[in-house]
Amino acid sequence: MELKKINEFTWQIPKQGGMKVPAVVYASEKLLSQIKQDKTLEQLKNVACLKGIQKQAYVMPDAHQGYGFPIGGVAAFDIDEGIISPGGVGYDINCGVRLMKTGMNVNDFQAKKSELLNEIFKRVPAGVGKGGLTKVSKDVLLEVLKKGAHWAVANGYGKKQDLERIEENGMMKDADPSKVSDRAIARGMPQLGTLGAGNHFVEIQKVDKIFDKETAKTFGITKEGQVTVMVHTGSRGLGHQVASDYIQKMENKYGFENLPDRELINAPINSDLGQDYYKAMCAAINFAFANRQMIMHWTREAFKEVFGSDEGVDLVYGVCHNIAKFEKHKIDGKQKKVCIHRKGATRSFGPGREEIPEFYRKVGQPVLIPGSMGTASYVLVGTTKAEEISFGSTAHGAGRVMSRHEALRTKRGEQVVKELAAKGIEVKGASWKGIAEEMPEAYKDIDEVVRVSDGVGIGKAVARLVPLEVMKG
Repeated sequence: MELKKINEFTWQIPKQGGMKVPAVVYASEKLLSQIKQDKTLEQLKNVACLKGIQKQAYVMPDAHQGYGFPIGGVAAFDIDEGIISPGGVGYDINCGVRLMKTGMNVNDFQAKKSELLNEIFKRVPAGVGKGGLTKVSKDVLLEVLKKGAHWAVANGYGKKQDLERIEENGMMKDADPSKVSDRAIARGMPQLGTLGAGNHFVEIQKVDKIFDKETAKTFGITKEGQVTVMVHTGSRGLGHQVASDYIQKMENKYGFENLPDRELINAPINSDLGQDYYKAMCAAINFAFANRQMIMHWTREAFKEVFGSDEGVDLVYGVCHNIAKFEKHKIDGKQKKVCIHRKGATRSFGPGREEIPEFYRKVGQPVLIPGSMGTASYVLVGTTKAEEISFGSTAHGAGRVMSRHEALRTKRGEQVVKELAAKGIEVKGASWKGIAEEMPEAYKDIDEVVRVSDGVGIGKAVARLVPLEVMKG
């Protein structure tokens, strides 16, 4: 496949064959060599063939093979001519990350760190198929699907000010629970307020380095050694079922004969089926918003229990991955409303965008890029350049280089925990298998991913956070 080097971190697949637009890869030589090990570039090229695609198809520096779209894939579609694709959103709809700051320094924290991890583990249900503490009825769940984090706050999970610090204010207004199947609802009812497995976690961190003091201060990150908390989880079985349901419906209605890959099954955005999927997806997004809100609330409660106060344990921001949204972007010199698919990618809006909370609008949107248990995580800030060259998007994590099966063959969970303990990182998981699958070596180098993001200008580095304790699903 022809891959043209544009500059140190930018590569292009020129328009060829059925491609309607060129495709762009943001990566260093090192990351590109890993990206080439699977079908990421082929999948990116296929995305560029989709109807109504605008400007270019993109993958972010953490890209790897996914279902349909590569993970790290970003594409925008014309509202009249374009499509909406479950494979361009992903199965874990609105998998996302939140960052909380605390007023605590790492030295004040050390004496009770194990106690805190045990308390969080006690309060937050983890693991595959784990039931939540809430055991909600169907009627309550339908309300959750409509109101997202607003339902959670109204029911005592957190503070009203949290809502201003979440992408979309924690609620997609177009959600329609009637478009969500009974099977998806049945899967969601016992799972509200659960962490789930895979790469999901609650992680206590310390600020290791601050690169941009002014922006960090605006975000409430004031000093190195400050304790922070990151929560990463999504829409659980409910989101997975919404994806499966609509993939099936779109296959039945439209077939996939004219597609470069059957996994790219889609529906016209303006069709009844396209709109039904969008509204069901918005409902799954709201489930994930409520889910993270509850887990964040219980984490705050754990701080209060162990340290006698949760004063200053406040949300910095919450970002989404695996989402399709309608946004305005400049295309051919004109502002145009398009349907953006960000699959395993984070929104990275620069200063002035009205979607950003007023108190961050002067500097840009906080961008959160989590690491992998034993490695750093990063806070970045969105840029105007990202809006110009990636539809306001950047990476969402480190990105896998090793399959879960391969990871299990490489190390046992007990060994991973021991190695991390030797580095001063305490890990507690729902299963040894889950810990082994998520070992740090299974992921790309997060420092390199952020170096590319910062170098290209699709997200500027603000602070580096390192793990102290990790609760894995």
